[in-house]
Amino acid sequence: MGKVKGKPGPLARRPDNSAFKQQRLPAWSPMLTANTVLPFFYFMALMCLLLGVWLLLTVQNTQEMKLDYTEAETCNECFEMRKNVSNANKPCTCTVNFRIDKPFKGDVFFYYGLRNFHQNLRRYMDSRDDGQTVGRKKNLKDPSSYCEPFLKDPSGRPIAPCGAVANSIFNDSFILWYHHPNGRGEVPLMRKGLTWYTDKYIKFRNPTTDNLTLAEVFEGTAPPPYWQKPVYKLDPSNPMNNGFINDDFIVWMREAAFPNFKKLYGILFRNDNPFTKGLPAGNYSIDITYNFPVQYFRGRKEVVLTTVTWFGGQNHFLPIAYLVTSSLILLTAVVLTVVWWKFGKDGKNMKE
Repeated sequence: MGKVKGKPGPLARRPDNSAFKQQRLPAWSPMLTANTVLPFFYFMALMCLLLGVWLLLTVQNTQEMKLDYTEAETCNECFEMRKNVSNANKPCTCTVNFRIDKPFKGDVFFYYGLRNFHQNLRRYMDSRDDGQTVGRKKNLKDPSSYCEPFLKDPSGRPIAPCGAVANSIFNDSFILWYHHPNGRGEVPLMRKGLTWYTDKYIKFRNPTTDNLTLAEVFEGTAPPPYWQKPVYKLDPSNPMNNGFINDDFIVWMREAAFPNFKKLYGILFRNDNPFTKGLPAGNYSIDITYNFPVQYFRGRKEVVLTTVTWFGGQNHFLPIAYLVTSSLILLTAVVLTVVWWKFGKDGKNMKE
C-alpha cells in the first residue's frame, strides 16, 4: 500500500517534527562577562603590539635610498629637450652624482620609479592583447580591437605589441658607477631574472619560429609609435631576451595599482670585489639615457636602491597598522574596565 497523501494546504508543507528541522539541536551560547571579555581584549592588544614592534624593527633593518633625477644636475637639459615632441628621437644622456654614507649589505635591488603615472586607469589597462603576447600567430597579425588607437600604424601594418600599455613602456636606461681612489668602476647589475615565473614562462611567449629568425617571425608588423626599436631588438646583447619575453617589457606590462610606483630594473651582481658583501659606502654616479618624458602628466622620475628582508622592502604600513590597532584595542579595554569597575562587578550599581 502506498503512503496516503495528506490534505493539501499549509500543513502539508510543514517541516518534519525532528530536532534538526525544528532547530532543537544542542547549542553552545557563550556568556560574555567582564571576566572573559576584558582578558581577551588585553591579550589581543598585547599581541598586536608585539607584532607591530617586531615588523617595525624588521623594516628598519632595510636600507633604501631614493634619487629624483627628473631635473637633477645635467638631466635638466634633457628634461627641457623632451618638452618638444619633435625631439623625441634625439638622444640625450645625463649624469647624476650621489653618495652612500652607510654600506648596503646583502642583495641590493635597483628600481626605477614614476610618480603621478596612473597605470590603473581602466581604459589604459584594457588596451592590450594578451593573446598576442602569449604568442598566438593569429593575434600577431590581427590584434584585438581593444588596442585602439595603437592597433595599426598609418600604413596599415599591425602593431606588435599593440595597445597603450606597451606603447608607453619606460625606456630610460642606467649605468651605475662606483668612484674609488683609483678611478671609477661600473657596478655590475644582473638584468635577467626580474620577472615572476608565471609571467616569463606562461603569460608571455614568443610566437613559434619554425626555423625562422625572430625578425622573420615579426615581419609585416610595426613597433608601437613611441618605440625607438622593434620588439625583436630590445636586447642586442642577449638574443634570448628579445620579443615578448624581454624582462623589461614583462615588468612594465604588469600594471601598478597606484600612481606612485617603482619597478625592478636590476639586481646587484655580487661576484666581484668590492661588491661581494653589497654596495660599499662611497661616491657613486649614474649615467642615464634620458628618453621617457614626464611633463605631459606632471610626473617625476627616480631611481631607488634598496635591500630587502623576508618581509620585503621598506614599507611601514603594516607595522603602523598593527600598532594603531593595538592602541585602539587597549583604549577600548581600559574604557570597559573603568565602566565595569565603576558600576560594580555584580551590576548592583547599575541604574534601573
